[in-house]
Amino acid sequence: MQERLARLEATVRELRRFRQSYLREDTRREPHLEWALRYGLLEATQAIIDISCHLASEKGLGAPATYAECVELLRRAGLLDDNLAQVVTRMVGLRNVLVHEYISVDADRLYALLDRLDDFQAFAEQIRPHIS
Repeated sequence: MQERLARLEATVRELRRFRQSYLREDTRREPHLEWALRYGLLEATQAIIDISCHLASEKGLGAPATYAECVELLRRAGLLDDNLAQVVTRMVGLRNVLVHEYISVDADRLYALLDRLDDFQAFAEQIRPHIS
């Protein structure tokens, strides 16, 4: 699981570089940049989901039926604080939109998520002590 956590942090670093290199208008104007942004956000979000579900299983916290339930189990066990668990649950929703409704996702909305990269880092910091 350390590898997944390292991959999450590497993806967040790349998303930060993206934010420094490109403006919102660039993303609207260049389809390949929007694609890169979508993929980076999807990869980071999927890493959080994978880590959450793996950790819930490894710690014997229950049998989640959904990705959001994996996060809830971590919250109940005290591995994530309430506020971050809510944020991560919204990330799960983002992942579902990116995967299933990708055509309807607005590029401006995606770009605005670059202002929330600290949430990904907060997840890594809260989870790190619980990964063996």
